[in-house]
Amino acid sequence: MPISDHLRHDSILRLVSGMLPKYDDFLIKRFEQPDEVRTFEKGKFETVKIGSMTIGRASYEPGWKWSAHVGAATGAKFCEVEHVGLVVSGCAACRMKDGRYYEMRAGDLFYIGPGHDSWVVGDEPYVSLHFLGAEHYAQR
Repeated sequence: MPISDHLRHDSILRLVSGMLPKYDDFLIKRFEQPDEVRTFEKGKFETVKIGSMTIGRASYEPGWKWSAHVGAATGAKFCEVEHVGLVVSGCAACRMKDGRYYEMRAGDLFYIGPGHDSWVVGDEPYVSLHFLGAEHYAQR
């Protein structure tokens, strides 16, 4: 049987047998309606909880720096959250406690361990998605 006939047959079987999806097994969410928004000078961090994950979207204006605009509120000099993310637009720099320096640009996937500072590079706003660390980032 051709694959298209098999898929059609399989779909009909699911409909007839009552195997329709439940409302709790499929979900679409968007950052336009985040579950939480954490705001600070020159930026915001929006979170969406989907499945067992919390995904974050960081949006920072030129001139934003973690130690000045997030950490200063708690007296922290370094971010101690571990991050895995994707840069959507703009450029940001990261300096680790030991002095290592990195820049992240649009399209880059990144891992940043605890103990770092970060800031926007240039005149373009920076946006990134965070797949690890979003739940605890910039909490007060």
